[in-house]
Amino acid sequence: MASYNRVILMGNLTRDPELKFLPSGTSVANFGIAMSERYTDRQSGEQKENVCFVDVEAWGRQAEVVNEYLTKGSPIFIEGSLKFDSWEAEDGSKRNKLRVRAFRIQLIGGRRDGDEMEGGYADAQPAAAPTQSESFPEPPAPEASDAPSATEDDIPF
Repeated sequence: MASYNRVILMGNLTRDPELKFLPSGTSVANFGIAMSERYTDRQSGEQKENVCFVDVEAWGRQAEVVNEYLTKGSPIFIEGSLKFDSWEAEDGSKRNKLRVRAFRIQLIGGRRDGDEMEGGYADAQPAAAPTQSESFPEPPAPEASDAPSATEDDIPF
């Protein structure tokens, strides 16, 4: 049986990220986001809003980026997968929760300190970005030739 587990969400943080470190040194950030859907009730004609709250976890460098740049109310775009957690509570009852494990996060707003930011991705396995000091070679210029091109004689008019 084939399966596909992918989630794409855009919303605002409902609380500041909670950053923790595992004994192995791996970082994990937990936070919540809210997405709202506004619509007009057909019967009453009044505006209504349906809000969905989702818990999210981010791992590694991505968790550190979330903790550094985002706070309650920050807009965020997330790509990830659903993760089902189940456990037994202290009173012996079984509990479960569905959350999103983020693979890719795009920061939409500015930094906490007010500096403007163009929005960037925080991938689960970020690639090294080139620095400004690196220079890239110019592509070679096409070679000039005195020979007529093949298309000059093929023009029908």
